[in-house]
Amino acid sequence: MREAERTTRQRVADALRSDPATPSELADRFDLAPASAVEAVRHVARSLRPTDDELLVRPPTCLDCGFDRFDDPANCPSRCPDCRSERVAEPSFTIE
Repeated sequence: MREAERTTRQRVADALRSDPATPSELADRFDLAPASAVEAVRHVARSLRPTDDELLVRPPTCLDCGFDRFDDPANCPSRCPDCRSERVAEPSFTIE
């Protein structure tokens, strides 16, 4: 199948199979908003067959206090709920 015939979600899945990526990196690569990139990853996760591949998520982490127990590990929080810092690293996704 040619690249132009593949959906964005198929291309996102292929990209995550080769290298880990953050929502911002996916957004830049596929010309999406970061929130749309997260939604694409969530959809890809639902469509993966459990016997074939697994979506792994490195959760967001506060760069000031190290907090990483966010309610939704695939979300891009604007601040840390523990120390209220706005220095929060984005989650990272990969498919193995």
